[in-house]
Amino acid sequence: MRIGVLALQGAFREHILMLESLGVGAVAVRKPEQLEGCAGLILPGGESTTIAKLADTYGFTGALAGLHDEGLAIWGTCAGAILISREIVDAAPGQSPLGIMDIAVRRNAYGRQIDSFESDLEHRGVDGAPFRGVFIRAPWIESVGEGVDVLCEHEGVIVSARQGDLMATTFHPELTGDPRIHRYFLEEVVGAR
Repeated sequence: MRIGVLALQGAFREHILMLESLGVGAVAVRKPEQLEGCAGLILPGGESTTIAKLADTYGFTGALAGLHDEGLAIWGTCAGAILISREIVDAAPGQSPLGIMDIAVRRNAYGRQIDSFESDLEHRGVDGAPFRGVFIRAPWIESVGEGVDVLCEHEGVIVSARQGDLMATTFHPELTGDPRIHRYFLEEVVGAR
């Protein structure tokens, strides 16, 4: 299995290391044609407005919805969740989402960088001890459409969801050293195709 990680800006190296620790071929993707042969794509955390501008510059904005229709599973983490949403609540001026997943995501929902935190999470499909969620200037998922399953909430707020072969988490599993959510994506989201 080969998984692409969008490598325009943000925490893409950590996702690649996590995928490699699971024995998966990971590709740092900087152009849409590098996704050929990939079963899935991870959009990392970072600066959502910067990633969106770079994605547009490098031709991802128009390509991702079509690639998903052709069979590409997509997982957006933190800023990546904002990018794949249908609606950005409190969007930056001129910012618009890719509109791939039927979720509305609020940017910087918990406040500024100084308000970042960690918390134990009970995540559906992840066995064992609670998963340590790392929230860095994190968004949250404000609402979901009918076909979206909520996978995890934190204090009554949705922080992980899935819609078929689309997944969004508003925290950073790649920063924990715990591969269970990456394994869930590979086995349940990509593998379910």
